[in-house]
Amino acid sequence: MLILPNVVHLFTSYHNSLQMSGLFKSSIARKVAMALSGLFLVIFLAQHFFINFTSVCSSDTFNELSHFMGTNPLIQYVMQPILMLGVVFHFIMGFVLEIKNKRARNVGYVKNNGAANSTWMSRNMIWSGGFILIFLVIHMIDFWIPEIDTKFIKGDMSGLDASGNYRYFDHLKHSFEPIWRTGLYCLGFVFLALHLLHGFQSSFQSIGFNNKFSRGLKGFTTAFAILIPAGFIFIALYHYLNH
Repeated sequence: MLILPNVVHLFTSYHNSLQMSGLFKSSIARKVAMALSGLFLVIFLAQHFFINFTSVCSSDTFNELSHFMGTNPLIQYVMQPILMLGVVFHFIMGFVLEIKNKRARNVGYVKNNGAANSTWMSRNMIWSGGFILIFLVIHMIDFWIPEIDTKFIKGDMSGLDASGNYRYFDHLKHSFEPIWRTGLYCLGFVFLALHLLHGFQSSFQSIGFNNKFSRGLKGFTTAFAILIPAGFIFIALYHYLNH
């Protein structure tokens, strides 16, 4: 019962520390920070997709990669906390930017025609981001929390189940047996695609990337925003249909 108050306190403390640092005082600084955290999470997303896709090709390869990622000290004690901090930072910054942008749009003497000046994805980043946040919480309950419980609370770093085999592939496969969970995951990745279609490209614009390669970069970010979430949907459907 103490988890929610602690989480709220963590977010409040983190927000206050960022305010004291002056990061929230500059609109440009906020956008750059948002962009850099987003690009960091995109790199993680690509790596996460690569590992998960091996579950379609080879259960042994997936088990070996999962065990390496789950027991490597550098990943567990350095990269994983950085990743968690990056996720928290990105969502906090996203909500802060949305609030400030909404206040700016409420200025009476300026009439803003959002439909004419921006895409649907850019106007609804807060909603796609909010759904992704809910999806991430469910994903952590399904995968991350059980792993933390097994490895750091029960003290079992072997990665083996009761029969002496690696548990990672079976855990993944069984997670997609219920149709409601598979559907939820697919919907989550649809929202991720919508979020990336605007967010990935705009991240480069926010950090000042505007040159002769911009057109090619737009094509790459669009392809990434569609293919990676579609790949995750394929993985979920594959395991649902083959359980």
